[in-house]
This record gives sequence, structure tokens and C-alpha cells, in this order.
Amino acid sequence: SSQNFSEEFAEAARQLKKEAPRIQFGKIDVTHQPDLRKEFNIQAFPTVKLFVNGSREDPIDCKGVRQASAFITWVKRRTGPSTVLINSTDQAEALVKADDLAVIGFFRELHNDSVEVFCETARDVPEMPFGMTASEDVCADYSIQKNTLVVFKKGKPVHNEVLEDGRQNKLGLTRLFKTFTLDLVTEYNIETSVKIFDVPVENHILLFTPTNSEMFSAIYENYKSAAAEFRGKILFVLVDTNEGRNGRIFEYFRIRDIDVPAVRILNLTSDARYKMPADEVTVENLREFCQSYLNGKAKVHLSSEEIPEDWDKMPVKVLVGKNFNSIVF
Repeated sequence: SSQNFSEEFAEAARQLKKEAPRIQFGKIDVTHQPDLRKEFNIQAFPTVKLFVNGSREDPIDCKGVRQASAFITWVKRRTGPSTVLINSTDQAEALVKADDLAVIGFFRELHNDSVEVFCETARDVPEMPFGMTASEDVCADYSIQKNTLVVFKKGKPVHNEVLEDGRQNKLGLTRLFKTFTLDLVTEYNIETSVKIFDVPVENHILLFTPTNSEMFSAIYENYKSAAAEFRGKILFVLVDTNEGRNGRIFEYFRIRDIDVPAVRILNLTSDARYKMPADEVTVENLREFCQSYLNGKAKVHLSSEEIPEDWDKMPVKVLVGKNFNSIVF
């Protein structure tokens, strides 16, 4: 992955050398530069930071960008305008048809806090073009009330986010837009795992089920319905329990064959895990589980196997999660 990233980084440097020669690219092997590693608090690799106006203070972090094209866009939006001003429906059409994904902000006026938050968000989401308009005609042609952000996929509107005055959250919007780079439900595998962790949503819900079971299509439809409701807040992941290469993730969540279909929520920051109280994977049960988690009411799940009947028969006692506390402490 690091080798691949180095190539993409070098490709971005080559292209920007022609377009924006004042932007310089460099790379540092911090294993030989421990002072720099400490000064800039480098925790993970690769890390990319943009230094502005010759200052070493507060460089801007570039997270989750791996393709040269997205990286070029990220740099350009940091050093120039981040959104395109749209004055006509033709311009809007051209923007939404140029890429798979696009976002347009429809505003009452172009000088307010909402617009500022929108432009700042665009800087952190280089995977798609951003446009904004305050044109009466364009709003009317798209039948959009003003102060609404619309996500377009393959030229068609797929999500409306109404902005309430003064209550925009840049991080929330960034998370929401980034989730559109993934499917509504993303199946976990070696290729998608990197993308899943690049999207800055710290709450993940995982459905463990065999994808070839008779019940799968019904369960999957329910899961997708819930995913649409919690987009941007919780990332919905599907784990096929028939796929041998997923063994490590079952071990991590202590999922056994007898448990499936099983639903768990993982908070990436605290590493806390939560188990859906209900067994049936219905839209209602999923909704209740997700809502109680977001409200801070879900109980942390300390997964443990059952206590073996003969745990204390031998000189070396057998401990599992459920008897660990009472025996050891």
C-alpha cells in the first residue's frame, strides 16, 4: 500500500509541476529523522502534510486520499477556490454529468456561514466536484428549496441535505459526502477494507451472515433500508461468514456459526463493541439498535464464551470473560 501510494504521490507531483509549479513536493523517511517525526507527531504511514506560506506551524493534514487525481484536486482546493460557481442549469448539468458523483449547494445568497462551511467541506472531499448557486432559475429547474445540499450520482439526485441556519457541522458533512464513495452497504474484503477505514465515520455496524442462505435477500434489504436512514452517522458493512479469508474478523468479534445472522456495532475510537439485543434482522430492530447507540444508551458487549463445566477440575483453571473477574479479582 505504501509503495502504491508513493507512485500516486509522484504522479501528482509530475502533473502539478506543469499546472502549479509553485507547489513543491518532498518526501521524508522519518525512520532516519526522529526529530522531524516527533515535531510533526507522525503516528501512521504514509502521512501527508501541506505547509503553507513557509510556516512550520500547523501544517494541514491530508487524510484518506490515495489516488493521484484526488490528491491533485485536494491540493488545488487548498490553494485556490474549492467550489465552482454555477449561474445556469447548463452549467449545473455539465457538473453533475462530468463525474460519477457531484454535490451542488443551492443557497439563498452566496455570503453566509452555510456557504463558508460548504466551501470548507469541499476542500476535504476531493473525490467529487462541488458547485454552488443562488440562481432562482437553477433552483426552480431542479425543484429545490434554497439552502439545500444535493448529492448527485450518475447525474441523478440521490440525497438532499437541508441546511438549518448556523447549525452546519463541517465534520458531519464531510463524513456524509465521503460515505457516497462507498456503496450504501459495503461488503468487507481485502480490497474494500482500506476504503472502509479511509471514510472518517467512526461508528461501524457489521452484519455477519452467509450470503448464500435462503434468508439472505430479505435480511439484506432490511439492512440496506436502515443504512439509508443512518448514512453519514454509521457505516454499514456486510461480512460473508462463508468467506474463509474473513476468519480474523470473526475471531475479533467472537462470532460463532451458531450466532449468525449477527449484528454488531464497533466504535473505532474507543474499540467498544455492541451487540444488537434482538435476534431478528428487521428494519425496526436495526433502527432501535442504531438509535440507542447514537443516544449513548446501548450497553457495551463484552463477548465471552460460556464457562466450561470442568473449568476448575484441574490445577490450572480455565478462565473465560464471564468468570475472569470473579475468579481473578
